[in-house]
Amino acid sequence: MRVISKRPGVNLLAVMLTVSASGGVFAQQQNAPNPDIVVQGAATGPMVAGPEIKGVISARHGDLMKVTAADGTVSTIAVNDATRIKAAGGLFGGNQKLAADSLLNGLPVTIKTLQAEGAQPGGDLVASQISLRKGDLKTANMIRNGTNQRFDEQTAATEALRGRMGDIDKYNIKGTTNVHFDVGRSDLSAQDKAALCSTAAAAQQTENALMLVVGYTDSTGGDDLNQTLSEKRASRVINYLQQACGWKPYRMLTPTGMAKADPLASNDTPEGKAQNRRVAVNILVSKSVDGL
Repeated sequence: MRVISKRPGVNLLAVMLTVSASGGVFAQQQNAPNPDIVVQGAATGPMVAGPEIKGVISARHGDLMKVTAADGTVSTIAVNDATRIKAAGGLFGGNQKLAADSLLNGLPVTIKTLQAEGAQPGGDLVASQISLRKGDLKTANMIRNGTNQRFDEQTAATEALRGRMGDIDKYNIKGTTNVHFDVGRSDLSAQDKAALCSTAAAAQQTENALMLVVGYTDSTGGDDLNQTLSEKRASRVINYLQQACGWKPYRMLTPTGMAKADPLASNDTPEGKAQNRRVAVNILVSKSVDGL
């Protein structure tokens, strides 16, 4: 049975320290080398249409990027000079270099791809066209450049938005929404989706609010499996919040998975395990700007 509950997060300090070490929000850190991206050799031979990929840019390094889909699937896609990048009202492409100027981490995108003729599923992909929302691109560039909306007058908020998280004592926890999952699953029910959009709508009314999304499992299964599953659950929630609920990427801290750590209840009973299979959506506001 699915349960949706709202209660303060457990051991949020440890989670915040984990997020701080992970490198900050999706909309930053574009130029740092990413060890999660493995550079493959260029495809040779004729190229044909590949799968259409929809998701959020979760990593960038040089001409490669990772895109995480709503179901947690991660695709590595190459970008070259022929790749066209389309925003809602305009076309940016041709020979323009795109590495840090347009394709920012955290942006929801739809990508048309090419692949080598006869390639197996999961093979090398090259982006032929990338579509994104003009508003999301404008917002991400605004945060990166520190222009518009007078972010320079809210230093603490800007630092938080960029994921430079410091002492948890500097932040107020405005609320936590937990959505729960079936054993071994990461899919969201209609009830889950409604709860997430309700949470996002309420958080939109909170000035300078940020979201920290953390995935958990119960004690069933091995550590590696639970770590992967907790991360997949967190990714599923963050993608839905951004793509369906309209939560802006720059106000979302990097999601993390905590596996079976910090259980809400005992894992000795089925009821306790059901409470622990969750994703916590934490709403945070810097104390220095809370109430402004």
